[in-house]
Amino acid sequence: MDNAVIKIQDAVVSYREDVALQGVSLEVRKGEFIGIIGPNGAGKTTLLTVINGLGKLVHGQAWVLGSRLNGRNSINLRKCIGYVAQVENIDPRLPISVRETVMVGCYGRLGLFHRPTRTQWETVDEVLEMVGMAHLSQRPIGHLSGGEYQRVAIARALVQQPEIFLLDEPTASIDQKAQHEILSLIQLIHREYHTTTLFVTHDLRTLPSICQRLILMKEGKIWQQGSPESMLREEVLSQLYGAPISVPTEIAPLRT
Repeated sequence: MDNAVIKIQDAVVSYREDVALQGVSLEVRKGEFIGIIGPNGAGKTTLLTVINGLGKLVHGQAWVLGSRLNGRNSINLRKCIGYVAQVENIDPRLPISVRETVMVGCYGRLGLFHRPTRTQWETVDEVLEMVGMAHLSQRPIGHLSGGEYQRVAIARALVQQPEIFLLDEPTASIDQKAQHEILSLIQLIHREYHTTTLFVTHDLRTLPSICQRLILMKEGKIWQQGSPESMLREEVLSQLYGAPISVPTEIAPLRT
């Protein structure tokens, strides 16, 4: 795969006695939108951790954006990677606004001891407008709903101008209406920026329809991968989850 921006070969990651990844190999093309699904504990988040330069390989190798991950270059590479996780619990007394929170995303490139420029603040405001949070820019970050907070988290990642976007269960723990809004926003961003995107979920109902390829993980391994049409079959999903699984109606049109 000549235009691979992520390449992992035989990756093994363990936490004490537990092996989180077992011989995982994966290549991701520039601009690809990949869904990663599987039961809890399958190794999905650990795979993102490796790509983000935070997962220590016991065995194997990984390349991101043409550079082999070696620990020394991981900080610089993370400046090019936007990461959004599940909704965090924020102390409502935290004295930081939505606008200031999004500016945090600039500090990787800016440096902690440099003041943001007017242009960077303008970029923050533009991104807040894009994600629909401009009207709440001065609200304390701890006073937001789960869906609002995720919009801010996405904005904070976007101001980094990332080449890779890692989304780790970004719609977990928020209500269904907010889930649909966040999924629509994520798909809009991909169409706008064509950023290489990996979207992790254990809930098939939150799988974006824009996925070009699905990675199915089980017990720390890539169990199967392929097009959504080939992977989203009831017999395949039932084997993956170890129980009878019906394709949710939200993605039923993908069934063949």
